[in-house]
Amino acid sequence: MPEKSEKPEPRVLTVGTRVLVQRQFGHAATGAIVEDYSELTDTAERGHDWAPVHRWAVALDDGRLVFADR
Repeated sequence: MPEKSEKPEPRVLTVGTRVLVQRQFGHAATGAIVEDYSELTDTAERGHDWAPVHRWAVALDDGRLVFADR
């Protein structure tokens, strides 16, 4: 019987989802998404594409709040 090559379901990122945030130079930290700014990510229509909005606010386990796109 041939094996099925099923693709895993894409993970939905919502408020409360635990994530691993990777920063520059190999730094990484875990935390939870606390806010989703998806409705604000199209900054060109707001006239400030020079300051893009990051998609998620993430509360890291060490107490820091960071903003991430993906």
